Amino acid sequence: MNSHRPRIAAFTSSLAVLAALATAPAAAQPGTGTAYVSNQGGDVSVIDLATMQPTGTIDAYGEEPRGIGITADGKWLVVANREGGRIAIIDRASGKLVRHVKIGANPEFVRVRGHLAFVSFEPSSTGKPPPKEGSPEAAKEAAEDDKHKEPARVAVVDLNKGKLVRTIKGGLETEGIEFSADGKHILVTNEEDDTVTVHNIASGKLVKSIDVAPHGDRPRGIKRSPDGKHYVATLEHGNTFIVIDAGYKVIKTVKTGDSPYGVAFDRTGARLFVANGRGKTLQVFDTKTWTSIKEVPTGNRCWHFSFTPDDKQILVACGRSDDVVVIDAATLEPMQRIAGKKLPWGIVTYPKSFGSLDQPE
Repeated sequence: MNSHRPRIAAFTSSLAVLAALATAPAAAQPGTGTAYVSNQGGDVSVIDLATMQPTGTIDAYGEEPRGIGITADGKWLVVANREGGRIAIIDRASGKLVRHVKIGANPEFVRVRGHLAFVSFEPSSTGKPPPKEGSPEAAKEAAEDDKHKEPARVAVVDLNKGKLVRTIKGGLETEGIEFSADGKHILVTNEEDDTVTVHNIASGKLVKSIDVAPHGDRPRGIKRSPDGKHYVATLEHGNTFIVIDAGYKVIKTVKTGDSPYGVAFDRTGARLFVANGRGKTLQVFDTKTWTSIKEVPTGNRCWHFSFTPDDKQILVACGRSDDVVVIDAATLEPMQRIAGKKLPWGIVTYPKSFGSLDQPE
């Protein structure tokens, strides 16, 4: 009997490992996949991740494409075009337009989850950067805001039906979008009124409003940790990010480089990545201690980024450098630049991977 115990223990241990692996999102096979980059200059760039070379472009079917998402099966790309206040649903394989769906003024951030697309739009936004704090322009804008500001909203689009099914009322200039681990709530960052608001997805009802002003100004990016235990939101004008627990309470504030925006965890949740727009770096943090590990040089106005599906590289879209920077995810060293882009804004991949705009479902 005793001679069989080690074998039984080993078998039990193997089952535990297999069970753990079964619950974790699996990385794609090395060297596979495609990246899609939305260019505010007018189209969507296509990058072969096996060669890290551009293979062409897809029409965005509208002007100033910004937010971009992709369905889990890779069937459709969803692109938010500022022109006309609408999104374009595009057949990924052919690059052909499936349909336009009217959203509202200034659609920007896109998250695709299941058969639904969630798109933030800002009726009161001009689409321009805010004036310098304390300037006459800022005072004038503030006076006008008091008269005319209308809350932003998140449009919920049924992609199968190709129609807007409802909207969720956000704050002023709603930006980033994330979902709770149980799928019941949506969290949105509201730049202008310095809040992160939590809403019931089904009813749109406000669950909680988190005031971030004590920690910094202009919340932009937001991302849930892979284990679902907390969220991180970047505060662009505070040069910080906040850590929010599962009960939607701020538990920590961490300093970053200049003007943090896009944010994402790696697949394990051990590292957090933050794109510092004006700091021209991709900053990496240890999530056990929330200390900065490294700042990787990038380029000008690098807001959004994505891991490759195999987790080997990170691609960063740099709007004012007109390129995509490729970073080795293990060594955290830049590998190459993919030039020829036109004000790149966002980036997603298929198969889906972890990034500031997307993650595997």
